[in-house]
Amino acid sequence: MRYLTGLFARNKGFLAFMLCMFVFRSAVADWNVVPTGSMQPTIRVGDRILVDRAAYDIRLPFTHISLHKVGDPVRGDIVVLDSNEANERLVKRVIGVPGDQIALRGNRLYVNGHAARYSSTQVTGIGDDRDDPAHYDIERSGDTARIVRLSDYRPSPGSNFGPVTVPAGHYLLMGDNRDNSYDSRFLGFAGRQEILGRARYVAFSLDPDHHYLPRKDRFGTALDGAARGSGTGAGRDL
Repeated sequence: MRYLTGLFARNKGFLAFMLCMFVFRSAVADWNVVPTGSMQPTIRVGDRILVDRAAYDIRLPFTHISLHKVGDPVRGDIVVLDSNEANERLVKRVIGVPGDQIALRGNRLYVNGHAARYSSTQVTGIGDDRDDPAHYDIERSGDTARIVRLSDYRPSPGSNFGPVTVPAGHYLLMGDNRDNSYDSRFLGFAGRQEILGRARYVAFSLDPDHHYLPRKDRFGTALDGAARGSGTGAGRDL
């Protein structure tokens, strides 16, 4: 016991720093590794994304208890959630908010009866394209836009979906990699309390196809603006 007391006394500064860091990551901002491709091309395999944990709620550290509601997710937000149904942490895009009617017809999105508009674009550097050729479209729905990846030969069973109406307190989430994403089409709606924060930037990125060398062009990429660039930017589940 005396040894432990002495050890704590000698390292109390370091321990206090570590505690503050864990509290910060739990309640304010965090970063997560993306090991799979459900959000490609927006988020690529190997990206480390910065998550704003205070975007929607100020939570009691190390819990899901909300102390203060800051706002609600809106269509187009990329969110990180602890999915009760999948029993793991996921990253997906908000497609439908409470009250919305959502449908897919041949991977074409309909929100409240209005069809999204599509235009083709070019994306390079996606390793999945070698084994699963795909094309990329800019999908515009209302005032939101994103680049979606659509498989040429392996359409998902969820490419035809709905219509469904999003219930109160829930959200309909999908991956931008529409034919390779385990999302609300299979898991059901995500509860508001499951959503931990909003993904805003790529902190840094390591390329698993090239010996995990850094992808310097990905550092600091703003995820909110993925569909407003040239189409060469940006991944299944987080």
